[in-house]
Amino acid sequence: MGTVGAGTDGVAGERRQLINVAYRLLGSVTEAEDAVQDAYARWYGLSRSRQEEILSPGAWLTTVTSRICLDLLGSARARRERYVGAWLPEPLPDRTEWDHARGAGPAGPADPADQIVLDESVTMAFLVVLESMTPAERVAFVLHDVFRYPFAEIADVLGRTPAASKQLAASARRRVSAARAPETATTPPTAAATATGRADVVRQVKEAWETQDIAALVGLLDPAAVMTADGGGMVGAVLRPVEGGARIAQYMAAVAGKTPGLALLERSVNGVPGLVAQRAGVVMTVASFDVSDGRVTRIWVVRNPEKLRPWTPPR
Repeated sequence: MGTVGAGTDGVAGERRQLINVAYRLLGSVTEAEDAVQDAYARWYGLSRSRQEEILSPGAWLTTVTSRICLDLLGSARARRERYVGAWLPEPLPDRTEWDHARGAGPAGPADPADQIVLDESVTMAFLVVLESMTPAERVAFVLHDVFRYPFAEIADVLGRTPAASKQLAASARRRVSAARAPETATTPPTAAATATGRADVVRQVKEAWETQDIAALVGLLDPAAVMTADGGGMVGAVLRPVEGGARIAQYMAAVAGKTPGLALLERSVNGVPGLVAQRAGVVMTVASFDVSDGRVTRIWVVRNPEKLRPWTPPR
């Protein structure tokens, strides 16, 4: 893991990679940053002679960061049992939007949200599946299938044999396959076509939501669609998933009628088209969508203000 012979002076350059690993393992920008900071603290706590003995500081930092994340994932289950309502990963804005929100010109260290590469492995749909895995499965799967680390090195993180680590990744892979809707088309659409189609559906949802057109919303939602909201007990949000396209449409229309002055914007959420609700310039809600065959199958709504910090520029 990391770059062999990076040297003790090059460890700062590993931060971007570490943030990317930690966010995918934890689903939280704040926790990812804390885990990486902890790993760096342990590195700088080593004696100079011990640092010089380590051939690949990047590999060492990745291993330590992954172990810290593994410990956090173990304790997270107990914490989330006390969480009010559903827990969802922190949504991420597009980098260009994030840079615009922060303003031009660097001021101190780059924010961790600005360093995360937005790809399929950070979509809300993918992160939610990762949440269904055991901590060991998640670490094995993310490190191997996403970052292509060999099982011999993953075994060192997990404290297991390479064969056992391979089994964990295979089990996690089955969870991902089971969660993905089967392809109905004989020829799968291109990535560009999929992105365009998803954006069109999200735009139509926005327009129907703004006009409180329940019939249009029902037509855009799969009959078996599910909406999950995360308010964290800090703001109003349904505590349990809303199931069924008709029920979701009625709920969305009711919310629109009760929240005057809310502006709905099309924005990239974790690298795919989503919607952001603002009031007086402050982001109140971020919604991510999963779309299949031209209809919305899943909606993830994040309202917990602590998870929306990357979306609101500092005043």
